Amino acid sequence: MTRLAGTDLTLAYDRRVVATGLGVRIPDGSFTVIIGPNACGKSTLLRALSGLLAPRAGAVVLDGAAISSYRAKEVARRLGLLPQTAVAPEGISVADLVARGRYPHQKLLRQWTPEDEQQVAAALDATGVTDLADRAVDELSGGQRQRVWMAMALAQQTDILLLDEPTTYLDIAHQMDVLDLCADLNDAGRTLVAVLHDLNQAARYATHLIAMKDGAIVAEGEPGAVVTAELVRSVYGLACEVIPDPQTGTPLVVPAGRTARRATPAGG
Repeated sequence: MTRLAGTDLTLAYDRRVVATGLGVRIPDGSFTVIIGPNACGKSTLLRALSGLLAPRAGAVVLDGAAISSYRAKEVARRLGLLPQTAVAPEGISVADLVARGRYPHQKLLRQWTPEDEQQVAAALDATGVTDLADRAVDELSGGQRQRVWMAMALAQQTDILLLDEPTTYLDIAHQMDVLDLCADLNDAGRTLVAVLHDLNQAARYATHLIAMKDGAIVAEGEPGAVVTAELVRSVYGLACEVIPDPQTGTPLVVPAGRTARRATPAGG
């Protein structure tokens, strides 16, 4: 049984319909990356899979039941979410923010425990921010803050982790750090679903790709089968060549030169 899936989804914001008849199944134990041009529905699909956006029709199914049937704390014990624009309370320390990841495990008669302390310490260590524990989050660099938010999500101790554009606003070195961490988590058995804009990063790190255009899934599977020159041209309107990455052998998208691109109609 697939732990996380969406069936016949209609996704909308007020009167603006983003997708209709959308179906998706996230392979268990995968590092699934959703790709596609701006405004194609990537983040909307991720929000629906997390339970933050209720489908207008259809259902998101988590562990065999509609996600809407769970209480918020129960969802948070099964699934973690790193949103695109997370905002920390002013002045909060790194350790206190990461500790908030243990909230789903708190009960009326079960407050802070040694297990909670251990999980927070493990999350700080896994993300390399232990030495920042006493610092205020709003004093940190963008890359450091992103690792702290990752630590909070890890402290939730969920088997499924959703990440909306986790590398946005980070320099290339910090992007690699975050994606390496995601790969490590996947290697350790977690299922990850991320929205990424960089096709080459997606092809290098994903075990399963979902390509979207205009609110529909147009291709999915292993990166080698999905990332082709034809797909890039169809989805992004970009003429390119796809060659093996010299480091990993995964698909590497090389856009056509300026002259060639001007001679090729978008989508043609």
